[in-house]
Formats: sequence, structure tokens, C-alpha cells
Amino acid sequence: MKVLIVGGGGREHALAWSLARSPLVETVYAAPGNAGISRIGRCVPLGTGDHAALLDLARREKIDLTVVGPEEPLVRGIVDLFRREKQRIFGFDSKGALLEGSKVWAKEFMSRYRIPTGRYSAFDDHCAAQSAVGAGTPPFVIKADGLAAGKGVVICRTAGEAREAIEAIMRERRFGVAGERVVVEEFLEGPELSMLVVFDGRDYRLFPPSQDHKRAHDGDTGPNTGGMGAYAPVEALDRRLEEKIRIEIIEPTLSGMQAEKIAGAGVIYFGLMLTPQGPKVLEYNCRFGDPETQAILPLLRTDLFEVLYEATNANLESVDFETSDESCACVVIASGGYPGEYVKGREIAGIEEAERAGCLVFHAGTALRDGRTVTAGGRVLGVTAVAPTLREAVEAAYGGVDRISFDGCFARRDIGWRALEPGRAAQREG
Repeated sequence: MKVLIVGGGGREHALAWSLARSPLVETVYAAPGNAGISRIGRCVPLGTGDHAALLDLARREKIDLTVVGPEEPLVRGIVDLFRREKQRIFGFDSKGALLEGSKVWAKEFMSRYRIPTGRYSAFDDHCAAQSAVGAGTPPFVIKADGLAAGKGVVICRTAGEAREAIEAIMRERRFGVAGERVVVEEFLEGPELSMLVVFDGRDYRLFPPSQDHKRAHDGDTGPNTGGMGAYAPVEALDRRLEEKIRIEIIEPTLSGMQAEKIAGAGVIYFGLMLTPQGPKVLEYNCRFGDPETQAILPLLRTDLFEVLYEATNANLESVDFETSDESCACVVIASGGYPGEYVKGREIAGIEEAERAGCLVFHAGTALRDGRTVTAGGRVLGVTAVAPTLREAVEAAYGGVDRISFDGCFARRDIGWRALEPGRAAQREG
């Protein structure tokens, strides 16, 4: 079988690594891919938005399964196109992708199907949004409606901060057209976790729960990023709480997707907050998370190709979905200045040393230049380790991080702190 992965980040490298291990997979293609993926598959220099060229590639190379990594191609209708042309693809259609592509649509969806979430109001008028802040009680969460590369959510402790966020999103257009509408949302408190669910239109399977670290610096300080690291599983999620999430959130969401006649098989990412009133949805994503994917796929014992292929057949019930009881930690090494401006083209040293130490090194923003691996993005590498306990996995991952260097690199040094230092976490959240 031949597989095409659309995308070129750390998530896509993890998908390529996992799929390439399948005895059913002959060749993995990636468009555009990156320096790490090129070691295990064939990278094709096509952009993720060039849907016609991607379709032509799938036809020409007789691709058996296309897997879409990032959200934007899904929102822009790549699945709709491939399905019309009878090309097998894993991902939801453009309507399903609205769960991520429009914060307003997602909130309205949750309201329709009585899925627990924070109170909210949606605005397409700048003055009305500012008035809502003036009439409300901080803290607030201000969200750009559209896609903003994971950075369109601003937590505001004061009304002044909320007004500044609305000004930046709606008037200054910090996130472009994504900021034409905003959601002013209740601030929820509690431990946060991510649940990734494969859904085939009829049945579903759960990956181990994971926890991302969005802030750039230790102690959850600094600006929001696309994610500075993740670990799985999350011990705070016991069986009773998992069952509550299944019954009150996951199954109503999937039933709502059926009622909305959303087409395709894909992954729904549930960003959850475990509040004192119970679990609530912070956000949906319509694809594998990044960097959560780097922390959950190494724990998957079942053949990933079989999972995704059978999902596109609406036949997940035939798959014996099994995961390891070990722990996995992924630490992101980023370019200096990220998530703001940063310099590309820095030569990277030490990747092979980290791999020899037992780590998986997933490339997120890399390129090959004259035989050298150089930086090509803000998040550059995801150094990942699996071990019997979370503490051992974190220590092993940081052992790999310490072997890698490039000019200006930085990483958070506290991935997994909420689980490893529960007293500190409880104090911060109290």
C-alpha cells in the first residue's frame, strides 16, 4: 500500500514514522514533508493548499490512502474534492472542519447538542464586543473566530486586557480574516487535557489522554504557542471521569456530527477543562493535535495504517485498538523568538546523538541544505521518549534535548509538571 501525508510538521513526521512501521505500507509520501520525513519516505514539494496538484499526485502514484495533517486543507475542502474523485482520504469534509475553522460555529454546535462548555457571546461588531466586556466580569477568554495557527486565543485577566485583545483581533487584524468575528467566553479553571478520538461516522476509538503545554515558558508563562510539549497518558483522568466524558461530551458530539451529516472519517480533538462543575469543552480540532500526536502514537500498539484505512471504510469495529500502558513525553525545541519573529537556516547538531540515546526525534520545522539539517520554522524538533513511568519518560526526553543544539534554541524545562508536581499544580489552580 502507498500512503500520502499532507503536511510537513512534527505531527506529520510522527504519522509518517508510525505508518512506515506497518507491514502493509510499501511507501510513504509527504507533501511537502521535512528533513526528518525524507529519511523514511518520499517528500514532494507541493503546498498543502494546492489541492488539485495533491489530487494529481495521488492519482499518478496510485496512492491507496491520503492522510491530512493540518487543519487548513480540511477547512478549504480537500476531503470534499478527494471524495468526489473517488480517492480514499482520512479527514472530515469542510463542514466537519468548521468545528475548528469557526469558533462561533463550534459554540453553536455545542449549544445545539447540549455539550458542556463555557458561557459565551459571539460578535462581528467591534463596539458590541467591547460593550460586552464592559458589562461582564473578568477574567475573559477572547477568541478569533477563524484559523489562527493555534494562537488566536487570548486569556485576559482584566477588562482592559480584554479590550486590548478585541482591538488587536478585530481592528488591527492581527490574525487577518480570522478576526472578523470574535467569541467572548467565560474563563474556565481546572486541569486541562486533550482527548483524540478516531471517528468513522458510526463508531469511534479513543487514544490515551494527553496534556499539551501551550505557553512558551516554564510555569505556563509567556505567550501562547502552537504547543511546547506534551505527555500521555494523563493520570488525573480515572475511569469514572473518562466514562463521564464519553457520555456527556464525546458521544453527543459524534451524534451531533451524524445529525449534521458531516462526511468523512477523521480525528476529533477534544480540548477539555476539568472544572469543579465537571468536564467542559474548551475547543474542538478536526485533526490530530500537534504536539499531542508525537506523545500518543508511540504508545499505539495497533497498526496505525489499519486503524485509518478501516475508518475510511466505516469499519472501526473490526480493529482491535490497543495502546501501551507506558508513558510518553515530547519536548519541543524551538527557535529563539518563537512564537514571534525568528531566524531560519540555523544548522542543527546532535540529532543522531539523541536518537542513539533512545529518543525519537520528530522534525517539525527543518529542511535540508547542502546535506545539512537546518531550522525552517518556529517549532523545530519534538524530542520524544517512552518509559514505564512519566518521570522516566520526561527524564529520557530531556536527556535527548540536552544533546541537540542550534543557535538561539530554547525549550521549556517543565513538561509534565502538573502530573509530576501535583502540589504545585493544585496551588496554582486554587
